[in-house]
Amino acid sequence: MTKVPESLSVSLFSEILVVDQLARANVARVLPKGMELSHFTLLNHLAHVGAERSPAQLAKSFHLTRGAMTNTLHKLEWAGWIHVRPDWDDARRKMISISPSGQAARDAALAAIAPVIADVVDKLGEAEVRTVLPVLRAMRTKLRERLE
Repeated sequence: MTKVPESLSVSLFSEILVVDQLARANVARVLPKGMELSHFTLLNHLAHVGAERSPAQLAKSFHLTRGAMTNTLHKLEWAGWIHVRPDWDDARRKMISISPSGQAARDAALAAIAPVIADVVDKLGEAEVRTVLPVLRAMRTKLRERLE
């Protein structure tokens, strides 16, 4: 295997970081009033897993500190978008699930975000998106492995 030039690696990650910033800014701009990007990503995660998670599990999934996750969970609970209950096996722990109003808020956010994402994909072209997806997925896997 040949060594990849450092400048190529730096250019790749620089582009990814800028794309991440721009994607977040574009998505955050269209989120429903009162919803932050961190709220949407957490609600979306809970909707996808379809099961309860502990704050520690959520913090690990998002690579956040427990304190940062607790802060977001408090905001979501205050908004009525999640249910928090004691863990029946260990009362010191809590379990988190998405509430019906949280599911509705997530669905509204997704409806607001979808046109923004679709516009970018349309402008890039389906073929280009299909070409880059496997590379991004492979990068995600390799980066996740480095954290484990």
